[in-house]
Amino acid sequence: MKREEVRACIEGIGIIAAVRVSKPEYAEYAAETVYNAGIPVAEITLTCPGATTVITDLVKRHPDMVVGAGTVLDQETARRCLDAGARFLTSPGLVLDVVEFALKNEVVVFPGVLTASEVIQAWKAGADFIKIFPCAQVGGASYIKALKVPFAHVPLIASGGVNQQTAAKFILAGATALGIGSELIPEEAIVRRREAWIHELAHRFLKMVKEARAQK
Repeated sequence: MKREEVRACIEGIGIIAAVRVSKPEYAEYAAETVYNAGIPVAEITLTCPGATTVITDLVKRHPDMVVGAGTVLDQETARRCLDAGARFLTSPGLVLDVVEFALKNEVVVFPGVLTASEVIQAWKAGADFIKIFPCAQVGGASYIKALKVPFAHVPLIASGGVNQQTAAKFILAGATALGIGSELIPEEAIVRRREAWIHELAHRFLKMVKEARAQK
């Protein structure tokens, strides 16, 4: 899957399922369940045990699934993730070495930033998207809206604290996509294999994104 295709998929779906769990089998179940529910974009955070193996397994089983690696903090880790089959790299902060590595390898990358200065730095470095993290804790949708005034041309991903009450607000404020973790894939639903629960949440968030985009 080419970089342009991955970028288009993220933009089209508008949701990145952030998988941060305690067991490899939980990560695979979570990613596959949201994929079957219509969200084919999953970020497997490297805090998950066996994360790179999970990425490899998911990519092999679902070639059309956009599986990426999260919490990538250095180039060596980034290389392991690409070797595992990751189709995008993301970090909670601005790690320019990872951005540079991703660009050299034609892989989608979106670092996490918080300030206007960091947005400028990340965009100049060549990031595909800019992830505002943690978003809810610094003003939520109003913060995204404020950033979009000087950065109307920069695609922002709202991440951190996105839930059913705020998802549409982030899109209306100008977010290109949303990073959603436990609000989309609750730990209890994963542990108890409550597939219908996760499907219901996925359908709700997809509807919110679609309807909010239609209002813009």
